[in-house]
Amino acid sequence: MNAIVIREPGGPEVLELQDRPTPEPASGEVRVRVLRSGLNRADLSQRRGRYPAPPDWPQDIPGLEFSGVINELGAGVHHWRPGDRVMGIVGGGGYAEFLTTHASTLVPVPDGLDDDGAGAVPEVFMTAYDALFRQLGLSAGETVLIHAVGSGVGTAAVQLGARAGARTVGTARTPGKLDRARELGLEVAIPGDDHWPAAVREATGGRGVDVILDLVGAAYLAGNLEAMAPGARQVVVGVPSGSRSEVDLRVLMGKRASIRGTVLRARPLAEKALLADEFARRVLPGFEDGSLKPVVDRVFPAAEVAAAQAYMESNENFGKILLAWG
Repeated sequence: MNAIVIREPGGPEVLELQDRPTPEPASGEVRVRVLRSGLNRADLSQRRGRYPAPPDWPQDIPGLEFSGVINELGAGVHHWRPGDRVMGIVGGGGYAEFLTTHASTLVPVPDGLDDDGAGAVPEVFMTAYDALFRQLGLSAGETVLIHAVGSGVGTAAVQLGARAGARTVGTARTPGKLDRARELGLEVAIPGDDHWPAAVREATGGRGVDVILDLVGAAYLAGNLEAMAPGARQVVVGVPSGSRSEVDLRVLMGKRASIRGTVLRARPLAEKALLADEFARRVLPGFEDGSLKPVVDRVFPAAEVAAAQAYMESNENFGKILLAWG
């Protein structure tokens, strides 16, 4: 099979297409013929040598999500069939024509989603759903602040928050991204400049927000504390601005607030299976009734992966960047 391999740590030029053995599914696994591979910022960190894959996943083939068609079943798999359209998240190996993964972590592709749409769902919608609802318990009537609202996870979070009856507030440094996020259900759009904490307080009548989905990291931590309402909850999902910052614990204590972090990649199989099952039951119906929509920015041929990652590094995209196989 063809696979995209990290030849050595470095820039996009270290990615190359190589011929690799087609993997065989073990007991409980399936093999998937990949049609779309989704790009994520974690892939950029892995390419630079800063974010290795968990054990038992390919170490030099990046890629955390896919959509495709089941090609072969391993022993003991009975609830899937060859030819089923599926999507999901993996610990690595997503940038390849074929991959193997445990059957319990697969999610069916809803009717009405084409290959591009399916490719734009797994990582961003599962991450946003897990962070907002399973980690922070976002509920109707609450106000959620979403940083980097034009990112893949950001565009998913806006839709999920609006669908749940929450008030959505989002930041982005590009005005055009804020305009497009409004079309997805963003109620309050705030430029991601030095004044965003004050703008959030003004938009909430001085109270602040109940939930913060932080896709930026260290640079926004102090502002997040300012923007929190009493009892607010924050989850850190991404740290492109850095992972270290000072926290005024007195402010955190005074607001009775909490901050937590989350990742999906290194979670145990059982946790990933639970998430996949809950996601299929609670989120997939939104794609079927039209209340949720995948957001695709650009689709690159797999052979143009270097250009695709360079484009992601430019921060120009709104929504998902995908690689197409075949």
